Amino acid sequence: MKFIPTVTLALALYSAAHAADPAPIAFDSFTYIGRDDAFNTSITKDYYLNPILAGYYPDPSICRVGDDYYLINSSFAHFPGIPIHHSRDLVNWTQLGHVIDRPTQLKYYGLGISRGIFAPAISHHNGVFYIVCTMVDAGGNFLVTATNPAGPWSDPVWFNFEGIDPSLFFADDGRAWMVNNGGPVGAPLYQGHRAIWIQQFDIAAKKLIGPRQVIVNGGVDISQKPVWIEGPHLYQRDGWYYLSCAEGGTGDNHSQVILRSKAPTGPFVPWDKNPILTQRDLDGTVPQAVTTTGHADLVIGPDGNWWSVFLACRPFAGNFYATGRETFLLPVKWTADGWPQILPPGERVPYVVKAPGRANPPDEPSPEAARQRRLALPIPLSGNFTWTDEFDSAALSPLWLMLRTPKETWWNLTDGQLRLTPRAALLSGKDNPSFFGRRLQHAKFEASARLQVPTAVGTSAGLVAFQNETHHYYFAVRRTTGGLSAVVEKWNGSQAETLITALLPETKVIELRLTGDDKILSFAYALKPGEWHIVVPAADATVITTQAAGGFVGALVGVHARLEP
Repeated sequence: MKFIPTVTLALALYSAAHAADPAPIAFDSFTYIGRDDAFNTSITKDYYLNPILAGYYPDPSICRVGDDYYLINSSFAHFPGIPIHHSRDLVNWTQLGHVIDRPTQLKYYGLGISRGIFAPAISHHNGVFYIVCTMVDAGGNFLVTATNPAGPWSDPVWFNFEGIDPSLFFADDGRAWMVNNGGPVGAPLYQGHRAIWIQQFDIAAKKLIGPRQVIVNGGVDISQKPVWIEGPHLYQRDGWYYLSCAEGGTGDNHSQVILRSKAPTGPFVPWDKNPILTQRDLDGTVPQAVTTTGHADLVIGPDGNWWSVFLACRPFAGNFYATGRETFLLPVKWTADGWPQILPPGERVPYVVKAPGRANPPDEPSPEAARQRRLALPIPLSGNFTWTDEFDSAALSPLWLMLRTPKETWWNLTDGQLRLTPRAALLSGKDNPSFFGRRLQHAKFEASARLQVPTAVGTSAGLVAFQNETHHYYFAVRRTTGGLSAVVEKWNGSQAETLITALLPETKVIELRLTGDDKILSFAYALKPGEWHIVVPAADATVITTQAAGGFVGALVGVHARLEP
């Protein structure tokens, strides 16, 4: 009998196990529970709770069409891209879908999670919706259009100009203008020296025409070396063109500033009491602080007054946050001499705010409209809540995101189960792994999944808390030649660390649970309902925060299946 070395035998067994694609691993349900202290408050129908979109919903842009409002956000290298929400009161939002929902629209291949789609801006003109945006590291600036905000949205029309954060403005005189962040004329004078550019947009041809020129150099006061002037939006009011921009960078020094002119091409004069919104002069480490406010967009609300949506963060345990940059809503007050202000200096962003009323209450909806409204399943987007997906719908909830665009279909919904095919693509790479995640919306949360255990040797499946390629946790059930085991894998840099490997008895079904409590994560499994066994009681939750990982996104929690590396 021929002798086969142990290593060779192991490789042969592994190769045989992977000769054919392993069977998909079925997830029966996923539950997310949010329990943040800031949301433990009762409010009446006349008030609302900030943020209006909790979790990773940065760079909000909004437009109004009649009595309807449409809100979009950045989505970076997550797919589908650019979530779009609808509201009639600015407070209660329903997701219509995503603007980038076909892999053929944009290619995300090989992008880091914080690259890709930056700061989309939405506008509407003569029955057509326009979204302009930047695809960083993968094409530059582009336009997509639709006649129905729920889609389908067109393939991109690409522009050949430098910079990011384009915004399209349709003036009352019939002309349209594109504004964006770009480099200054000549060499930058200092790190972070940027400019705001403008160029006319030909609506019929969907192209830029005429000269491109700078309308803001550096920021409000270039003598003070302001940094990262960006996120420009133009508005008209009482004969003035108002230019609102973010300034200071999208971190603790973030702010919103305002300038105005009698013409869209300037000259623009800044308000002498800028910024119109910031929290940088306040202690961001106090309980329930709100920080990094900026990147605002303004709109006239249902009460006839102006309102602002903007991004901000909710730190915990000092200045940590894993929920990323969220969407907040506040009223805008106009001064007697015609300047808008969101918050006066030194005033904190409130969590509870009086809601906008309606200047003209709408008529009762038609029977069909009322029926459609009842059929729309509400998805909680703020406050404390419990959300369960039983995977029994014909399509996945719009809350679920993957990493980058897929090149193959590795998932399906069958018989009330989400089935993921284990593949070699890893969370730590820049491919499209077999992973679906939903936004983490709380610092105190619980995520759990019930799944069928892997049957093929060399496969695993379970829960993930994901910030980026080098900062995440994977809590898995792994099948090896030795049986089943529960494994907690931690990424806090370029290498993985296995926190625990615990042997499990043979079973067909298991439930995994990940619990977050500010700076602590705990991991547990149950073979019988309610009989939890804690395998890691106190892992470091700061691993999945922006402060550890860097970048521009918030964390996701979700489900994953893989071939073991």
